[in-house]
Amino acid sequence: MSEFSRIYDIRHLPTAPLELTATAEECAALAKRFALVAVKSLHAAIRLDGAGARISAKGRLTAEVVQSCAVSGDDLPARIDEPVDLRFVPAADSHAEEVELAAEELDEIEYSGGQFDLGEALAQTMALAIDPFATGPRANAARQAAGMLDEGQSGPFAALKGLLKS
Repeated sequence: MSEFSRIYDIRHLPTAPLELTATAEECAALAKRFALVAVKSLHAAIRLDGAGARISAKGRLTAEVVQSCAVSGDDLPARIDEPVDLRFVPAADSHAEEVELAAEELDEIEYSGGQFDLGEALAQTMALAIDPFATGPRANAARQAAGMLDEGQSGPFAALKGLLKS
C-alpha cells in the first residue's frame, strides 16, 4: 500500500474539487521512500471527471521538500509547484506485444477493478518533479576539495588545449 493512499471508486466520484494533504506520518514515509531528507508538506487541489471507465484528474500539486545537494550532501530545501493532468484507465488485458504511446497517453495510469489510487499517483508526480542533480551554494567548494575539475578543465576539448602552442 502507498504511503499516501487515496482510493476512489469510479462509480462514486466526488463532484466537488478535492483538497488532499499528507499527514506528518505520510510525509515522513514519503521522504524515506524517495530518499529525501524530509517532505515537509504535500498538498494537491484536484478535480476528478469521469467519462465511463476513464477518469481525468486535473489540478495542482505543491510540496516543500528537503533533499541532499548532489555534490556536497548539504540539506537543500526545494519547493515543488506542478500542474497535474492524469488519466486513470482500465488495465489492458495483455501487455505481451510492444506498445507505442502517443504523447497524450504518457500520463495514463492503469487500474484494475473499480478503484484507483489518486494519492499514489500524486506521490509519484511529486517524486518526478524533484531535481536529482540539484546543487547548493557549497557545491563548487566541495568539488574543489575533492579534486574534481570544472567543465572547462575536463570537457571534451580539454585534451586539445595541450596541443596548442602559445
